Amino acid sequence: MTLAGELERARPEFEAGDWSTALRRWMDIDPAELRPDDLGRLGVAAYLGGHDQTALDALHHAFAAELDNANVPAAVRCAFWMAMIATMAGDPVVGQGWTARANRLLADHDADVVERGYIEIVRMYAHIDAARWPQAFDCARAVAETGHRHHDPDLVAVGIASQGRLILEGGRVPEGLALFDEAMTRVAAGEVSAVFAGQVYCTMIEGCQRVLDVGRAATWTAALTRWCDRQPGLVPFTGQCAVHRGQMCTLSGAFRDAIAEFDAALARYLDTSASAAGLAFAERGEVYRILGDLDNAELSFSQAGAHGYDPQPALARLWLARGRAQAAAGAAQRLLLESTEPVLRARILPGAVEILLATGAVAQSRPLAAELAEIGDRFGCVALQAKAAFASGTVELADDDPAGALPYLRKARQQWMELHCPYEAARCQAAIGRGLLALSDSDSARAELAAAGRIFDALGARPDAEAVADLLGPDAHPAGLSDREVEVLRLVATGRSNGQIAETLTLSEKTVSRHLSNIFAKLDVNTRTAATAYAYEHGLM
Repeated sequence: MTLAGELERARPEFEAGDWSTALRRWMDIDPAELRPDDLGRLGVAAYLGGHDQTALDALHHAFAAELDNANVPAAVRCAFWMAMIATMAGDPVVGQGWTARANRLLADHDADVVERGYIEIVRMYAHIDAARWPQAFDCARAVAETGHRHHDPDLVAVGIASQGRLILEGGRVPEGLALFDEAMTRVAAGEVSAVFAGQVYCTMIEGCQRVLDVGRAATWTAALTRWCDRQPGLVPFTGQCAVHRGQMCTLSGAFRDAIAEFDAALARYLDTSASAAGLAFAERGEVYRILGDLDNAELSFSQAGAHGYDPQPALARLWLARGRAQAAAGAAQRLLLESTEPVLRARILPGAVEILLATGAVAQSRPLAAELAEIGDRFGCVALQAKAAFASGTVELADDDPAGALPYLRKARQQWMELHCPYEAARCQAAIGRGLLALSDSDSARAELAAAGRIFDALGARPDAEAVADLLGPDAHPAGLSDREVEVLRLVATGRSNGQIAETLTLSEKTVSRHLSNIFAKLDVNTRTAATAYAYEHGLM
């Protein structure tokens, strides 16, 4: 095909989002034969395909050509892309250099061009990195305003999503989430180009994870996964997508799948983004802790720290599991003193309450649990409210008020079940069992503890399973059977009828029938023969 034919095909392919096909066409052409706008498109397509140096080379050629043509806005657009690509590739100094060059060009250019909005994006990220939140918000607002003024959907979506994230971090969570939803409508409608759609997805999912809005995080993680899957050659954002999938796997109790996702993210991040790698290491460490693999948990947390990410308070919970209660309490106290922003405190308070209760600091834990409940109500995020209810329940347990604890714990368990988070729900169920034991309702307690233990076993959460087994004690019955149910099962296994069992145990036949129905349900059997086999197989005879 002729050069003109290749170009005629590549340009609409790129505009239609088939940038991988367009990239293959452009890369077969001598760059000297490409127009500046084609070089710019080649640069963006190469970036999306993971060819950062090819992207930078093409954009540099395009920048020089646009300057030669005195097309300042187009040159600024090229400088923007080079600044973004260099920064994303872990070379912020080069990124700052291209930003400065773009600013100098715009300073000598009087026209209100849309490219000013793109440079505001770079400025916004610089302010965020330096924790200059008001300045970052002003930039985000300027990005959106420029987008509206020039009818640029990329700028509008990025500006709105970024405002939402910054508002959310300031504690105005419902308002921030509403802005996320607004930005998402533009992405879902296909109005936003690939690079900026990926940025918006990740901005929103990270924000939802920060405030434990599990429903939105799950919905948008699934959408991001589908979006990445539709672009098999896509390289940017696939690492973030793996981290987000890993976080959702953790919540759903698929712990081994979570580790695999974090490992996939690390394969992308280690050479490009230290902070992102640090987060993946920390998330992986927390999963290892839950599984009881404390050595790998400690290694992961150490690697998170080496990549500039503070893995607290998860690391303090690991110290608690290692028997270093005072070290864990010291870390929790420090975090509570250092953290003042509500979003950050919402992430610290659940672990702090757990650690302080383990060291006997009940009086200090109570106001922290109340603070967490207030934040949960203000944010309106169900998972955070569930964590608050669990914290309040465990405080009441530690303060010898099991009757006061049970309503909190039952509420938390119900909320976690509605969110399809089995591990957290089982933690609540185990605490309910502890409360029932304290109230001397031993049969109910054993049923709750045994059910929680089965979930922990199925999920591979060994430390929790062992803690439940210790509470049940050596005389605990399998499958959560009560003492009376074991008596009935033993008599069933000897061939007695319901009437004979009722006479032997001085019960009504109706009560025996109810016990037998419960036994069948717990053992997952349908016949007396299968129940008898279970009794012999599990040493109940």
